[in-house]
Amino acid sequence: MSDTAPRTAPEEQDQEQEYDPAAPAPLNVPRTPTGDAEVDARLERLADTDHLATDGHHEVYEDVHRGLRDALTALDARPGPPAPPAPDRPAPSSPYGNRS
Repeated sequence: MSDTAPRTAPEEQDQEQEYDPAAPAPLNVPRTPTGDAEVDARLERLADTDHLATDGHHEVYEDVHRGLRDALTALDARPGPPAPPAPDRPAPSSPYGNRS
């Protein structure tokens, strides 16, 4: 009998070497398309975190948040329907109007 540790099979050694608990692991969070190409592209950017260490997630999250915020701001900036035309009468000269 030997005092050395038992040897593992080559397949077991490969599995032990491949597993690294500190390595990035995919989160596998489903992303449902919204129908808005700009928003969907930002949401797909979240998949980049699957290949980054945890300390790299913040940059991706900030980028996605900035992009989504910009998309929402753009919705407010879009012109709405045109204003109705002004009536064809002159404005009263007095703040109380014409009191005849």
